[in-house]
Amino acid sequence: MDSGSISGISEFLFKIRARGRYSFTLDELRSTLTISEKAISQSLFRLKSKGQIAQVRQGFYVIVPPEYSSSGILPLYVYIDQMMNWLDRPYYVGLLSAASIHGSSHQQPMESFIMITNPALRKISHPSIVINFLVKGSWEESDIIKKKTDAGYINVSSPELTALDLLLFNNWLGINRATEIISELAEEMKPSVLAQTARRFPVTATIQRLGYVLDNGLSNEKMASVLEKVLAGRKVHPVPLSSSKERRGGISSRWKIIQNMEIESEL
Repeated sequence: MDSGSISGISEFLFKIRARGRYSFTLDELRSTLTISEKAISQSLFRLKSKGQIAQVRQGFYVIVPPEYSSSGILPLYVYIDQMMNWLDRPYYVGLLSAASIHGSSHQQPMESFIMITNPALRKISHPSIVINFLVKGSWEESDIIKKKTDAGYINVSSPELTALDLLLFNNWLGINRATEIISELAEEMKPSVLAQTARRFPVTATIQRLGYVLDNGLSNEKMASVLEKVLAGRKVHPVPLSSSKERRGGISSRWKIIQNMEIESEL
């Protein structure tokens, strides 16, 4: 590989970082440099071997500064917006990843969760990070917050939407772990915003579960009563607290929740 190829890619990476970015695409590299495909492949291989870049997805790379050399990759929030824009996919950071951004310190996630619409995307597995893509039918932009990062802004679910999503996807985390995270999220949640978000939320069973958790698991009557008012305007049918367990147990008269498990969180 000639020195021109090396200096060309080094200059390309320098300009990317000078613009406040940490990521680039293979197509972007190809359109910028007039070198052969072989030279590009060799250069990328060399940079990956040295830990100076990491390939997150086919055709998408991140630049790894020295301070992140031990982990081998950057935090998700630095590049997720660029990657999703490159894929031309609407998204938001959700579940444990959103809770962590909102200040939840309980059980910092080793995996990241990105909410998308159909079609599905394959999970990304890297030695230092796993990115799960979970499909939702739709969402309201008013429930998404723009969070500033070192590389721009990312879409993050509001604390209120995050709490609902934790119970919508309770088969991923379990009710107990979701309850622990919601207990911390509740400090950031506002009753008026929760009411608006719940009214927009299409899955009634999830609102029932969150109401039950706030009421019986966290003794947060202020937040629970907000959801009770939302449910008063909907058709409510008995649903199990845990969607991954059998539908057996007594039924909560307030929430129409089949109590097929006990909430046992580490609060």
